[in-house]
Amino acid sequence: MAEGHTKPILCLDATDELLFTGSKDRSCKMWNLVTGQEIAALKGHPNNVVSIKYCSHSGLVFSVSTSYIKVWDIRDSAKCIRTLTSSGQVISGDACASTSTRAITSAQGEHQINQIALSPSGTMLYAASGNAVRIWELSRFQPVGKLTGHIGPVMCLTVTQTASQHDLVVTGSKDHYVKLFELGECVTGTIGPTHNFEPPHYDGIECLAIQGDVLFSGSRDNGIKKWDLDQQELIQQIPNAHKDWVCALAFVPGRPMLLSACRAGVIKGRATTMP
Repeated sequence: MAEGHTKPILCLDATDELLFTGSKDRSCKMWNLVTGQEIAALKGHPNNVVSIKYCSHSGLVFSVSTSYIKVWDIRDSAKCIRTLTSSGQVISGDACASTSTRAITSAQGEHQINQIALSPSGTMLYAASGNAVRIWELSRFQPVGKLTGHIGPVMCLTVTQTASQHDLVVTGSKDHYVKLFELGECVTGTIGPTHNFEPPHYDGIECLAIQGDVLFSGSRDNGIKKWDLDQQELIQQIPNAHKDWVCALAFVPGRPMLLSACRAGVIKGRATTMP
């Protein structure tokens, strides 16, 4: 049991040894998973921390609050070295450090960032904000393009790689649709979807998970869909997987099991080898 946050935890990321958590208490914490001890607290977020990702390639942690992504170097006493904004600005150091009270409104031209994802190579960061996903090149901390095509806010995204080492980005939106984007060598400008998954869910998409060539999507319609990424078609649907919104999906490492969690606080496990 890792105890220390004063309000609910909204997101997490983990390696074999480290756990990263983001909370409504406007902080992130880094934990030693072996001992259960807190290693560091990453503070100074303007509001709830809704998404957190650790990059093992660079040793950087990315935490999201309102329209900001804070970039932390945990090798150097957990310091915020950059702040990225939803509109594509890069600010050196911590742009949110002075916010003592909870920020309710975003700055002009900025939008809430709902989720971030890192490319498997650790070179790209994808940030879902409004109806689009902004692409950041991390070697230069520069915005290089956008994924567009949704007509509702993009609520979740996940990234995998093709055999040719191209990033495959899958997005889920409040518009009920799951979309697939295959990115080539040179990522610039506005990029439309490679594929729209049909039929859509009956309500907004809250979560996605990929294992091999299988994609699962979880929705506010209480259902889960299983898709074939290669054939780009629906394999199976579970209409009432939960009694409330399906808010999170994850795989149990080394086992053919999908975990799903709903807004009512129930976690269920299902064999991924379902027919």
